[in-house]
Amino acid sequence: MPVINHLTGMACVQNSFTTISPIDGAVLLERDYASADQIATALAAAVMAQKLWRDTPLTTRQAIVSRLVDELVKRRDTIADAITRQIGRPISQSPFEVRGLEQRGRVMIELATEALADIHPPAQAGFTRFLRREAVGVVLVLAPWNYPFLTSINAIVPALVAGNAVILKHSSQTPLVAEIYAEAAIAAGLPAGVFSYLHLNHQDSLRLVAAPEIKFVAFTGSVAGGHAVQQAAAQKFIGVGLELGGKDPAFVRHDANLESAIENLVDGAFFNSGQSCCGIERIYVDRKLYPKFVEGLVELTKKYDLGNPLHSHTNLGPMVRGAAADFIRGQTADAVAAGAKPLIPKGYFKNESLGPAYLGPQVLVDVTHKMRVMTEESFGPVIGIMAVDSDEAAIELMNDSAYGLTAAIWTGDRTAAQSIGNRLETGTVFMNRCDYLDPYLAWTGVKDTGRGISLSVLGYDQLTRVKSFHLKD
Repeated sequence: MPVINHLTGMACVQNSFTTISPIDGAVLLERDYASADQIATALAAAVMAQKLWRDTPLTTRQAIVSRLVDELVKRRDTIADAITRQIGRPISQSPFEVRGLEQRGRVMIELATEALADIHPPAQAGFTRFLRREAVGVVLVLAPWNYPFLTSINAIVPALVAGNAVILKHSSQTPLVAEIYAEAAIAAGLPAGVFSYLHLNHQDSLRLVAAPEIKFVAFTGSVAGGHAVQQAAAQKFIGVGLELGGKDPAFVRHDANLESAIENLVDGAFFNSGQSCCGIERIYVDRKLYPKFVEGLVELTKKYDLGNPLHSHTNLGPMVRGAAADFIRGQTADAVAAGAKPLIPKGYFKNESLGPAYLGPQVLVDVTHKMRVMTEESFGPVIGIMAVDSDEAAIELMNDSAYGLTAAIWTGDRTAAQSIGNRLETGTVFMNRCDYLDPYLAWTGVKDTGRGISLSVLGYDQLTRVKSFHLKD
């Protein structure tokens, strides 16, 4: 009798799971879930290994984790193929994830020197005083499928460099990612037990969150999944980092560079079939620019080549599964029934016939915030566009959301962008770009997007605890 894994939405038997490729709906691989004994063994090994790893000099930890990044980069072709076959991203685009993980990994290794340095208050005669950051212990990383390396590297590298051991539980849609990490960790010379992975079902994942050996949890996923993780950890006084949903807006101001805005927002909305935490899901355009903006965006959207992601010419692949595509179809149908106008004709993308996960991008106008497509996370290739008459109207609509990850402003006026950004309820404000993570800046969100910070020097805060030294001569 199959059960439903509520963190992934996948059907699975109790002791094993099957990963279905969205490319053709065929079985890609099968794996056993970890047994209770395997989970206990991994926990014990991580606790023991972490005690030695935390006492390893920081420079040595940095060097070893740098080799881990090197080993992942060496596997770029394997990684690209695994991403494409597991989630359907075009093979022409999958290699960018290796470039991204390398950048983030190297920046976080570099920033550790500053982030983990002792903090010295003003000198006081007769005393030595300082604050020191220490590793929390064993860190559990619960990673999603949509950017399987980029999301996980954000937690794995700084956790290891800070002196923690890491147990990775990756999505059941992307189990190969965890296995590639483990292979690279061995090749890099990470001590046994410092990094490990477990394939787990929903209930065992939550039991692991609650295990006394786990001292921090980094979770990226749905709001419902975040609530479940937070509840599982509630009986312990540990940190939980939650990167959850998003409904990221963009505002095209009256003084925007129209061509640049169109090009970037089409990519920001539809790259990876819209399956991005910080992808653009709603656009507000100054009424003076609205007609030309919509015309240009539709024209560029129609140039996508939807098809088999293993073909080099394809630049838009299937969604991760048919159920995800059906959700977008339902959102779109509801919006149209409520008065929205779809600008991509039905059947325009012929390769939608390749399977239920194949869905061409759709552009909707005449939308309102009474429609699900403008308020509910889509996580797919559909975008709603509204005209606005002022900055004030745009700010009000951008803030009218349960989420707050990023917001993007297109304008030629930096002062205006900063002024608008000060009033936006979001973790990141972009000007003239979108859908991007700068590892030198904090990655965080507000409202139902979650809590905690990854990346930047601040990303080390939640992975360490502070100890004060107060020494009298």
